[in-house]
Order: sequence, then C-alpha cells, then structure tokens
Amino acid sequence: MILALELFVMLVLANGAPVVARKLFGHRWSAPVDGGRLWHDGRPLLGKSKTWRGVVTGTASCGLFAMVAGIGGGFGFLFGALGLLGDMLSSFIKRRRGLPASARALWLDQIPEAVLPMILAFFWLPLGFWHAVAVVVLFTASNILLSPVLYRLGIRHQPH
Repeated sequence: MILALELFVMLVLANGAPVVARKLFGHRWSAPVDGGRLWHDGRPLLGKSKTWRGVVTGTASCGLFAMVAGIGGGFGFLFGALGLLGDMLSSFIKRRRGLPASARALWLDQIPEAVLPMILAFFWLPLGFWHAVAVVVLFTASNILLSPVLYRLGIRHQPH
C-alpha cells in the first residue's frame, strides 16, 4: 500500500512540477517540445504549453523522489518521462480534435498520463494489478476535483 501511495505522489510530481516551474521561471526555458511545428492538418503538433522545461522538471522530480523513496532513480526518471509522454499524447489527440491548448477534455486529460507510467510500475515493481488501477483512479479523481482549487489559488491557469 505504501508503494501505491509513492506512485501516486510520483504522478502528482510528474504533472505538478512543470506547473510549479512555469510559476517560478515564467517564460524562461519554455521552448516547446514540438518546436512550434504543425501537423499535416495545419494544427500544432502538441502546442506551446508542452515545454522542455516541463519535461526536465517532471522527470527530474520523479527521479529524485524515487531515489529518496528507495524505488530507484532510473525507474523514477522513466516513470516521470512516461507520465509526460502520456500528457503529450493527450495534447496531440486534443489538437487533432480541434481543441485549443489547455482546453478541457475530461478523462483524456488524466488517464494517459497516469496509465503509461503505471504500466511500467506494474511490470517493474511488486505491484498488484488492482493497486495499479487504484492509483490511476485516485490520480484521475484527485486531478478532476483539485484542479479548480489550484486555479483559485493561482497555481493553475485553467480551472480544469
């Protein structure tokens, strides 16, 4: 059960560290991952909110936490990278659907960024299937419920 809680914290770190970094650094080091490229449909590949600063802070925060927690830094960095890859996959799908950056897409905004790293955790760590599912559900529910609070506190730019 402690492992599941640690993995939940890592999902929060992977997705929260880029938000905190944006608040701390403003527009510094905010080069978009997609380099501003457009897909063949004329829409952005990912959008300007997916930055290299976010990739670095999200993966580094997970790697450092995993080292401190005794799970292993290599696992933590890969876990964080997969969480951010899931977030980028969501953005890619949202752009294909014609949704602008930061538009709300319930479930699509939460599930890929939780499922991809949890698949890694399931195969890498002694984690039961239902514990992995529980972490995904907990992360998804907390993200949906707490995002409006973080918006009111001025941490997020959108209430979702």
